[in-house]
Amino acid sequence: MNRVLITGGAGFIGSHVADRFIKDGAEVTIVDNLSTGDRRNLPKDARFVEADIRDMKVEELFANERFDIMIHHAAQIDVRVSVRDPLSDLLVNIAGSVGLMEHCQRSGVRQIIFASTGGAIYGEQDYFPADEKHPARPISPYGVAKLAVERYLYYYHIQYGINVVCLRYANVYGPRQNPHGEAGVVAIFSERMLKGVATYINGDGLQTRDYVFVGDVAEANIRAARLDGFHIFNIGTAIETDVVALYEHLNQLTGGKTIRQHRPPAEGEQRRSVIDYSLAYKTLGWAPAVTLSDGLARTVDFFRVREANIL
Repeated sequence: MNRVLITGGAGFIGSHVADRFIKDGAEVTIVDNLSTGDRRNLPKDARFVEADIRDMKVEELFANERFDIMIHHAAQIDVRVSVRDPLSDLLVNIAGSVGLMEHCQRSGVRQIIFASTGGAIYGEQDYFPADEKHPARPISPYGVAKLAVERYLYYYHIQYGINVVCLRYANVYGPRQNPHGEAGVVAIFSERMLKGVATYINGDGLQTRDYVFVGDVAEANIRAARLDGFHIFNIGTAIETDVVALYEHLNQLTGGKTIRQHRPPAEGEQRRSVIDYSLAYKTLGWAPAVTLSDGLARTVDFFRVREANIL
C-alpha cells in the first residue's frame, strides 16, 4: 500500500484526488491550512494535519513519517492575486514548494506529482491546442511560479533521483469548487445564478478556456503514480469554450434567472487557452471521460443541493 501525502487536500481538486487514492487502497495524509480549503471536503478515511506547507509542523511530519508519494496541490491559486501581489505569490508557490522538495529528498519520498497549469504557463499561444513542446511564456506571476517549480522539480529529479510528474491542468471545474474567490468561473456562475443575483463576465466574454472535469483530473493523478522518471503532461480536453457560451449553458441549467452583465477585463489573463492531451493518452492511457454538458450539470446539482441544505 502506498503512503501518500497530499498538500492542499482539503481543497477542491486535492480532495477529489484524495478520494481517488483512498479508493485505490492508499494510506492518505492531507496537509492543508484551510485558507481556501474546507473541512467538509476531507475524506473520512484520510489523516488530516492542519498546517501551512511552510510550518515547522510539516517538517516534523516528514521527519516522523515515511511517505512514498507527495502530491502537491497547496498553492496561491488566483492569477489576479498574483498580479496584485507577486511577492506573496512567490513565497507560497515557489519558496513553499522548494521547502517541500527539501523535505522529500531528506525523508526518502520516491515520487512527487505536481499540480501545474496548462494555461498560465503557455501564455498567449502560437497554436491551438498547445502541446507540451509549446514555448512557455507565462504572462502572470502565477504562471511564472508554476514554471519555476517545474524547473526545480527537474533539478531534484536529476540530483536526488526523485521521480516527478508535472500535470499541467486546464481549467478544472466540478463539485466542491470554491465560489467565493475570484478564480473558478463555473462555481462562481453556478452559485450566483442559483441565487438569482447579478452575474458578471470579465471583458467581452469571448476569451476561451479548456474546461476539464475534476473527476478526470483525479484519474490522471492515479495513473501518474505508476511512472518512473521525469514527465510533463497536459491534462485537458483540447476543446475551447468561450465564457459567453459557458454562461449561457449554466444559465439554462439554473433556470435562466439572470441577465448577462459585463465588466472590464481582468489583468494577467490570456485571450485563448486550450491544450492537447495526446501525450497523456499515449503514456498514461488517460483521456477526458466527462463531457462539458455532463460535468456542468453535475456541478450545478452539487451547488443546488448545498444551497438547499443551507436554507
